[in-house]
Amino acid sequence: MLFLLLLLAVHAPAQGPVSAAEVAAKVDHHYNSLRSLRVDFIESYAGMGMHRSESGIMLLKKPGKMRWSYSAPAGKVFVLDGKYAWFYTPGDAQVQRLPASQLDDFRSPLRFLLGHAEIGKELNGLTIAPEGGGYRLKGVPKGMEQRVALLALSVTADGTIRSITIDEVSGASTSFAFSHAEENVPVTTADFAFTVPAGVAVVDGLPPI
Repeated sequence: MLFLLLLLAVHAPAQGPVSAAEVAAKVDHHYNSLRSLRVDFIESYAGMGMHRSESGIMLLKKPGKMRWSYSAPAGKVFVLDGKYAWFYTPGDAQVQRLPASQLDDFRSPLRFLLGHAEIGKELNGLTIAPEGGGYRLKGVPKGMEQRVALLALSVTADGTIRSITIDEVSGASTSFAFSHAEENVPVTTADFAFTVPAGVAVVDGLPPI
């Protein structure tokens, strides 16, 4: 029996290295298959002589709904309700609103979580490298070349996104690290409703990160 096992091992076809396209497709499939997601996040920013770290819980419901509820700073929210994207920090005199169809800021790569994008088609110059038992995919988002120098996705072998890093042409960098993911959790449309606080003006436009 041992000889047979050794013979089979010798003649087994060699497993070649996994390609960037294969891993990207696995990530696409993973998020296309989800109905909802709850995950902890840490958002970090470095640039213009400043460093900032924020954290909270992200809730996702397909199609097209996300809610980023920050615990630090408390009360800050980014809500994508399917029609508009809303950005608000308690104490601000304004809430920023943008049609979801025009959401082309640096949160656009987060569409990968919604299963809205095909990584292999969205990123130019896609490359892959082993990282921590998984992989690191890198490329430049199409249409954002003037703003983004590199987008990196850290993913597990089964296609789960562990982190997203966006390096700007200016030298600034924004990253989102995810942990404690719960997939296909019960959520409702009401979880993604945003109510404008009393006395706060709504301003249409693209807010900063």
